[in-house]
This record gives sequence, C-alpha cells and structure tokens, in this order.
Amino acid sequence: MSYKTDIEIAREAQKRPIQEIGAKLGIGSDDLLPYGHDKAKLSQSFIDSVQDRPNGKLVLVTAINPTPAGEGKTTTTVGLGDGLNRIGKKAAVCIREASLGPNFGMKGGAAGGGMAQVVPMEDMNLHFTGDFHAITSAHNLLAAMLDNHVYWGNALEIDIRRVAWRRVLDMNDRALRQINVNLGGVANGFPREAGFDITVASEVMAILCLAKNLEDLQERLGNMIVAYRRDRSPVFCRDIKADGAMTVLLKDAMQPNLVQTLENNPAFVHGGPFANIAHGCNSVTATTTALRIAEYVVTEAGFGADLGAEKFLNIKCRKAGLAPDCVVLVATVRAMKMNGGVAKADLGAENVAAVQSGCANLGRHIGNLKSFGVPVVVAINHFVTDTDAEVQAVKDYVKTQGSEAVLSQHWEFGSKGSEELAKKVAEVAESGVSNVAPIYPDEISLFDKIDTIAKRIYHADEVIADQKIRTQLKDWEEQGYGNLPICMAKTQYSFSTDPTLRGAPTGHTVPVREVRLSAGAGFVVVICGEIMTMPGLPRVPSAEAIHLNADGQIEGLF
Repeated sequence: MSYKTDIEIAREAQKRPIQEIGAKLGIGSDDLLPYGHDKAKLSQSFIDSVQDRPNGKLVLVTAINPTPAGEGKTTTTVGLGDGLNRIGKKAAVCIREASLGPNFGMKGGAAGGGMAQVVPMEDMNLHFTGDFHAITSAHNLLAAMLDNHVYWGNALEIDIRRVAWRRVLDMNDRALRQINVNLGGVANGFPREAGFDITVASEVMAILCLAKNLEDLQERLGNMIVAYRRDRSPVFCRDIKADGAMTVLLKDAMQPNLVQTLENNPAFVHGGPFANIAHGCNSVTATTTALRIAEYVVTEAGFGADLGAEKFLNIKCRKAGLAPDCVVLVATVRAMKMNGGVAKADLGAENVAAVQSGCANLGRHIGNLKSFGVPVVVAINHFVTDTDAEVQAVKDYVKTQGSEAVLSQHWEFGSKGSEELAKKVAEVAESGVSNVAPIYPDEISLFDKIDTIAKRIYHADEVIADQKIRTQLKDWEEQGYGNLPICMAKTQYSFSTDPTLRGAPTGHTVPVREVRLSAGAGFVVVICGEIMTMPGLPRVPSAEAIHLNADGQIEGLF
C-alpha cells in the first residue's frame, strides 16, 4: 500500500478561515491579527483579559532518545490534540516553531506528519510569521551596539577580551562558530575573537519564551549580561541602552501564533525548538493562555525526556507555575529494535527479542519522569511495519514499569487512530494523581544542581569540570545567581554525552566543557561533551533536494 507524503497531505488540507478556528476557543475576530487567511497572532488585550480564568488540564508529550528510525513526538502531540477533540474535549495544541537550520540540514520540518499535522505546513517551516527573524535582528542589534559602544570611547570600560555576547543566525553554519571581528584597521574598531550560535540558542529566544508580557520582556532583556570589565564586574544589556529598541523589534514576535490541525482544531505555534542546546519549550504566554481558554492543552518538550521533559519540569514549570496532569512518553517499535542493536536497514523484519532488549531506554525514561511526581502514559506511535507481537512486547514491558502503553495510529488515521490514547490520557489527567515537583531545590549550589541532573536523569557516575568552571559557578553564586535552574546542553541521542551509546547506559561521566550565565532568561547553560551551539550541515543537506516545481509548489520539504 502506498501512502502520500506529508507535504501532499498538507496541500490537500481543507483549511477553515482562522477566525473560525479562534471562535472554537472563544477568541473574537478583533483579537486575531491575521497573517493571511490561515494564521494569525493573538492580541495582548485578549491574553490579558483571560488571566483570571482557571486552568484546564495540561498534557506534556515527550519521547525516548531519538534514533534514525524516528519517534514522531510532534506528530503524536498533534494526533493526541485531535483525539481529545474527537472524544468531546475542547483541546488546543501548543508546539514550537521550526528553525530553518534543521529544515535545510537533516531533521526536516516541525509540523507533524501523515494525518496528524499542523497547517499551513510550508509556511510554518519557512519563515512563518517572522518571529525568528525578529529574534535574530534584536539579538544582533545588541551585538552591533556593544561593539559600537567600544568603538566610540568605551565609557563602560568593557574588557574586549571578556565580551560574552555572541551573534546568532537561524541557519546551520559551522564556519561561523569561531570568528574574528573588527578587522581591517582603526576605522572598523578593536579586533577580538567572537562567534555565532544558531538563533534558537539565543538568550533572547529563551526570554521571549519565558516572558509574561512586553514589560517583563524588556526587564529580562535589560538583565542580560553582555560583557565584563577588567575587574570582572558585569555589563548588562540595559547599560548599552539596547533593551528598548530590542523590545520594539520583538513586539509582534511576542504574540502567540494561531493555526490549525488537518482536522481544523486550534494549534498555538510559538517559541523555539532545540532542547539539546536550549530549554526548547513552547512559550509561557502561549501555554498559559491556551490553558485558560481550553479544557485540555497538549504541549511538547523536545528530543528525549532526559532533555526536553527535564527542562520543562525543572525550568518552565518552576518559572511559570505550571504542572502537567499527565505526561505522554512517545516510543516506537522501530526505535526499540534499533536500541536493541538492529541496523536501520533491517528494521522492517520482525524481531521481538530486539524490541525487548531495546526497551531499557524506554524504562529509564519512565522512571525518570515518575521521579518528578507525574503519571506516565506510553504512546506507541504505530508504523505500518510493526507486528502485533512486537507491539505486545512493548506493552508487556511498560506494564512491568507500572505504566500503561497504548497503540496510537494517528499518523495513518488521524483522530480516529488516536481515540484510545486520548481516552486513556483524559482518564489519567482527570484522576488528580499528578504531584509535580522539581528534582532539585533552588537553594543548593549550581554545581550540585548539575550533579543532580547528571546522576538522577542521565544515571552518570560523576560530573567532570575543571577548576576554572567550578570557580565561575561560585562567582555567579556570590553575585546572586545561585538560585537559578540549570539548562543542560548535550547530545540528544543518548543519556550520556556519547551520541553512539544507546539504551540505558550507566557508569559514564558527564564532562562539562563550558558554562554560560543567562541572567535575563534566568538559568545557567551547561555545555557538555562535544555538543555545538552552532550546528553544521550534514554531508548531504536536505537543502540540496528543496526546490520549486513547475507549478510553483515547494518540493523536498518534509
């Protein structure tokens, strides 16, 4: 049986005017700022008007560690949202926006797949409403103003050896990871080393995702540390006087975007992905607003639960006062087989023993999530090559872990295929058994927080950090930043920092390469192993296959 591609399905979508989608959640036409006919931004006045309403149920969708076999976390998020609507719940989906980097690199789009997609698919994956461009511009405006301040006399006495503010670009470009700037003589400024990160790793992105409103946004921007003086005292964004202009650039980007699923259900798409190097969650504004106007909100946290869910629960929930009523952990039979040692080319053949062997990775994630006090439902994202025996092997294993696994066929059948999953999730969410708590308190030291994550979530034996890094953490504690949570940056492919180490490894170490203080966002970024905050393109990037066909339609974007 042949199946249509995601983009073919998206082109055939019977979209409704965005005003009709908003009306499902009680959003009037005047509170939608249209970007064409099928997407719109939500007005701040509407967001403010619903602040005192009680919250609906919050469902977090996360996943096992990603493999080349595919897991379908966003697809499951969309499918579950449609499924909840199918069983009579007023549900909204809250997902992240797509970065151009992976779209033209190797990961592909971020709109779901099959019959569980958010549309317009091409728009969402390419520029969308311009939010990432606004973040890039605001971030780089600050970089330009900082260098300009140094050029025109350096009244703040910035030590150009200690400029902490790198530039950003929403593209994978390894050539820009480490650069020299201000070359070419006196007229161009004072030469120094610098570099680029990808836009989603920008502190500006994190602030936009965590800020409650424009006033909070500007205050957080002003609190960002951009450089240090010779006496090691910090220089803030507000000292450069860039926070006001940056807020102006981000004014529209701050507003959540409303689109629809293939089944014409509401979806808020707002905030940055990349939970391997950022906190990678849908914006607080979008999630909290959706909770006040929907009975159920289904949101996602990127990559494996060791990264996305950990940051959702330790950072986003801590700062926004949120607590999921149920966590859905996405797994696939194919990924279990790959974790069990089967090569990608051989995944189509039945191999129950490999499924059973690979379930250790799934079990580790279940245990980790339960340690936060959240109930876990495993969603087996169905692939057409899965056999009944393989599916049953996963269900049997999950039962031994004290949870239940539900087969979901949303990719193939949409909400009809996710109805059973939706019923189970609603049952758990409405049971009131969730009792969420972060795994570390604010009061312990920054290094102890890193150590807690490494040992309790990654199951490592130890954290390795040289004295320079330990001293830096202590300095930040003395400056009043010791109560901040940790944002770990490491490979998404393994519990360890070795991307080839699948399953549920123990006995490994977590080497800390670098730490960065995000004082405006309110967390400390800890960069581990070989992870890069500016990814590179693969040997054969997806961009080579992306083009316009004779009808002017986009081909190669998946």
